[in-house]
Amino acid sequence: MLPPKSPLQILRSADLRPTRQRLSLAKMLFVECDQHVTADWLYNKALSNGVSVSLATVYNTLNQFTKKGLLRHIIVDSNSSYFDTNTNHHHHFFFEGTGQLKDIPSDVIKIHGIPLLPDGATIDRIDIIIRVR
Repeated sequence: MLPPKSPLQILRSADLRPTRQRLSLAKMLFVECDQHVTADWLYNKALSNGVSVSLATVYNTLNQFTKKGLLRHIIVDSNSSYFDTNTNHHHHFFFEGTGQLKDIPSDVIKIHGIPLLPDGATIDRIDIIIRVR
């Protein structure tokens, strides 16, 4: 098993310039195990760790990380979106009361009866969010 990559190695492997702010945010995202974060959560964590960053920079960085394949953007509804450090295909439980996401391995959900796709369309992936209370 290979040792985990450092935040610096992660940024470089994605061809992202390791600015001080990107590196600080990457440390908060990728040093711990898989996690689901909101932009507000990451912004507040950065401020509490003494990182000078704007909320706009946090959003821009999360979107850059997503575009480079370092994160998955999970949109729960029009008011709730999360960034997932686990980029492997999987699904989620969404706990309505707490706003927490929990991973569901993709192999435990079987999908049957997919409707006929429009001409020329192909399935990119199927994301399932099961809402629980």
